[in-house]
Formats: sequence, structure tokens, C-alpha cells
Amino acid sequence: MFIIYDLFFLIFAIVYLPIYLFKGKFHQGFLNRLGFLPAVHDLNQPIWIHAVSVGEVLVVRSLFEQLKNIYPNKKFVVSTVTPTGNSIARKFVGQGDLLIYLPLDFSFIISGVIRKIDPALVIIAETELWPNFISSLNKNKIPLVIVNGRISDNSFSGYQKIKFLIRPILNKISLFCVQSQTDALRLKVLGVDSDKVKISGNMKFDIRPPARSAQDYAIYRQKLLLGADDMLLVCGSTHPGEEDALISIYKKLLKDFPKLKILFAPRHPQRSQEIGRLILASGFRPLFVSCGIKECTSCCSRPVFVLDQIGHLFDFYNAADIVFVGGSLVKKGGHNILEPASLKKPVVFGPQMFNFRDIANLFVENKAALKALDAFDLEVKIRLLLQDKDLARQMGKRAFDLLEQSSGATARNLELIKNFIRS
Repeated sequence: MFIIYDLFFLIFAIVYLPIYLFKGKFHQGFLNRLGFLPAVHDLNQPIWIHAVSVGEVLVVRSLFEQLKNIYPNKKFVVSTVTPTGNSIARKFVGQGDLLIYLPLDFSFIISGVIRKIDPALVIIAETELWPNFISSLNKNKIPLVIVNGRISDNSFSGYQKIKFLIRPILNKISLFCVQSQTDALRLKVLGVDSDKVKISGNMKFDIRPPARSAQDYAIYRQKLLLGADDMLLVCGSTHPGEEDALISIYKKLLKDFPKLKILFAPRHPQRSQEIGRLILASGFRPLFVSCGIKECTSCCSRPVFVLDQIGHLFDFYNAADIVFVGGSLVKKGGHNILEPASLKKPVVFGPQMFNFRDIANLFVENKAALKALDAFDLEVKIRLLLQDKDLARQMGKRAFDLLEQSSGATARNLELIKNFIRS
């Protein structure tokens, strides 16, 4: 079966190579993906943690640091797939440990890399299934633990169609630490032995961004030249099809709330110019944060801010009065609502939150966020928060309290992981 998988993977790689070149995705770490690693000395059966991109890297950072404290003499290998994830990991992976890109899942590449690293344990964040990687670890009797595991709607539907192929791969994994009862049930339906599945919660509740002060709040509002009476609606991680709906909503809200300002932070900042043209066509003037807001916005003809830089969304969430989390009015599955919640901001999102279903439902049930059924209902929900500042304040506090109450998944996973680390 794995020869067929290698052949299929090779054909896919050849077909995708021109696209990869065109998008400029070759980087210095690409040799890692072909199995060429930096010089490896005295790793002595390290703990290998894999996190595909930024979100997963942030999830495992605390786990990595706690494992380092408990096992100070252990070396660690951390792997990612994306350069952005790699750059985040570089901030905490120290000297003596190894940071790499995950090798491509060809059997002849994977087997050589595993022999070279010879890990005592491999930990994968969320549920990345690489058949050759998993099989090679199993063959070499190296335990593999999935943390923060989840099975999305699309993945579950796809896996069910190839259950006879996926079941033996899943059962080569030593332990699944999953986010919810739904994820646990789905794994059992797919044929995973029930004693290999533990519900430990969502590690994203344990992520604690750096604290923000009143001074930070003032600094970022000043960057937009906002006055004391101005209200700021931040629309984070938006996708095509959402910005035009939000501009239409903003037009209507301005009639009753003339001091309201809006900032778009697209999920992909390279879309900023496209959004700017849309803003201009709607009768507003786009002001890009990277250019600096140098003129009085009250004198500017109907300004709309666009965050066209990576790494500042959390700061502008902090400056917001209301936060809309994107990817939820269109069928993208939504994005992380926990960041604005950690800042006690009132959060609104649309109906398409299937990638964060359990978190979204938990917040709505506890009156810690508002779910809009469509664009019309989104206007109603935002209007409600603008009219009732006490409601907005209470909702933000409930969101923060819920975040505190729901933490602890990292500690639970740590206790389970200890059983697999050789003394």
C-alpha cells in the first residue's frame, strides 16, 4: 500500500512543483523537506514535537517549555511545515535543540530522518496524518501522541469514505488527546481503539498572549488618531465576500453612530490593495496602517482603516470597542475568538464557525459572544452592542472569565505524555 502511496505522493509533488515555484515558496529550509538536516550531535533520543504552522506552534509552546523544565537533560526537535510557523518556533527553541521543517512523507526520506534523529517520543499538534511518518515510527517502536486533536467535518467525511485505509494508520498512533467529545466519538467511529482516546480539552484556552496595558490601548488608538468619543469596530481575519457586506453594514450604522470607525484586518494581508479598491468604490477612503495615519481622520473623507501588516492584529483588537471575527460570514469555518476574549472585548461572529464549533457554542451558551445568523443579523448584533455599552462590557468580562475557567488542557496532556517518556 505504501508503495502506491509513495507513487501517488510523487505524482502530486511533480504536478504541484510549478505552482510551488510560481508562488515563491522555496525557502532555506526546503532541503530539510528532502531529508537533508543540519549536523545532528548528541541528541540522545530527543522528544520531537511537530506543529504545522503558527496556530499549532502557539498551542505547543507552553507544552514544550513545561517539558523542558521537567526533563532538563532531554534534547528536543521541533518541526514545522510553514516558514511563518518556523519563525515563531525560533523564538523559543533554544541552543542545543533542533528546529527543522518536516520532511516530505516519502518512505525513503522519512525512514532515513527517523534513523538519524532517533526520537524517544513524537508529539504532533492537532491531527496531521502522514502515513509513512506514522508507520515508520510504529515500525521503530517510537510512541506517537496527538495533542489538541480534532477531526473537522470535512476530514471526518473524507476519512469515512476510506475507512478501510485510514483505520490501520490511526491505530498505529499511541494516544489521541482530543479537544471534545465529538472528536473522540469520530475517532471511535473511524475504528480507533477507545483506550487510545482521551478527552483533555482545547489547549488554545491555555495560550496567554502578552498582557496589554491602558497605555498600549492608548498608543494603538492614537495610531488611528481616534478621539475619546470614537468607537472602533475591528474586523479581524476577514475573507473575500465579507468586506463588502461589512462596508454595507458600516454605512447603515454611521447614520446613527457618526463617531464609529472601522478597521479591516484581512486574513491574508496581500489582499489589502484589493480591499482598498473596494472601500474606494463604496464611497470611503482607505487608510493603510503601514503608511501611518498622518492626517486628521475627521477631516478625511469617510476613512476606513486597513491593517496591511502581519503581527499587529492583537494590538488593534486591544484598541477595539467591538470585534468581529472573520471567516464566519462565508464558508471558511471562522477564526480564533480567544484572542479578543482574553482582552475582555465583546465578540461577534457569523454562522460559519465550524472549525471552532465547540468554542463558539460554549461562548454563545455562556452569553460571552454573539452569533449572527447572516449579514442582516450581524448589523443588528453590532448595533445592540453600540447602543448598550454595559452589555458590551459585561459580555467582554464573561468571555475573559470563561477563558480562565476552561484552561488546563496543556497540564492534562502533560500528565498523559509522561507515561510515554523513557526514563
